[in-house]
Amino acid sequence: MARQYINAYTFTPEAALATLMGIGILFVIILFFIRKWQKSDGFNTGTMLKILGSSLFMFVISMLLIGFLTALAFDTVERNFNPQTLTISLFSHFLDGFIYSSFFLAYYYYQDNIKKQQKLASYNEALSESKINQLKKQLNPHFLFNNLNVLDQLIEEDKDKASDFLNEFAEIYRYVLQSTDKELVRIEEEIVFARQYFKLIHYKYGNAYQLKIENKSINGFIVPMTLQLLLENAVQHNLGTKENPVCIEIKTEADIFVSNNINLKRNVKPTSGRALKNLKEQYGLLSGKPIEINQIDNIFSVRVPIINNQNT
Repeated sequence: MARQYINAYTFTPEAALATLMGIGILFVIILFFIRKWQKSDGFNTGTMLKILGSSLFMFVISMLLIGFLTALAFDTVERNFNPQTLTISLFSHFLDGFIYSSFFLAYYYYQDNIKKQQKLASYNEALSESKINQLKKQLNPHFLFNNLNVLDQLIEEDKDKASDFLNEFAEIYRYVLQSTDKELVRIEEEIVFARQYFKLIHYKYGNAYQLKIENKSINGFIVPMTLQLLLENAVQHNLGTKENPVCIEIKTEADIFVSNNINLKRNVKPTSGRALKNLKEQYGLLSGKPIEINQIDNIFSVRVPIINNQNT
């Protein structure tokens, strides 16, 4: 268009190479202004437009300067820099600069956004892992403290039972120490642990609390000590007797459902609810699926999501 005619030269490698060199100059100019003005990590429309406008201006000036020096060297200034040809050249350089710089900036900010998202994901993963470890450190002493209280009461009531309780507790606590380093455990392992833990409850309360487990052998993972915490919660808040026992039921389906009939203790000590709250936070961090707590009529139930991927 600048020369007002098309011939075979237009389609030669030399012509394409000249265009490539011009675009290379444009990209260098854009990168210079990006490093100069793009200080913040976030995308800023005003800064982007400033970079685009300045890059276009510098590109057009640079191309005209290169064209003028080339014309001066070959003594063709008058032919290539008359008003009509100059106007066409200005429009051509501006159009090329606008198209290529738009594509370049779109690609640059897209790649920059991907890098920021990857950094953010890595940061959130590290933060989640750190927070989960903190929550586990809180749950572990909670388990130990509650069962030592039970042991203390059994020692006063029945030393033989206290001795058996201590042996069972030692085996169970070994599992607790092993699972502390794991984010998730298999459902089967946790159900076995729940059965063992309920033996400790039976030592103290006998048949006042009863456990029924319907396990369909579903593959999947849950947070360690989830079922133990829910069993403990049912015993802590409900009064069971031989005549009117508290029946706790665990069902494994698409999710795990833990339910019990309600018979609230009258003089129960107020609790902070920290253990259950910590458990909710762990499921939120590991799976993004909340634990659902419901109370319908005389039944208290908790739905625990099954995590299918151990690396979730």
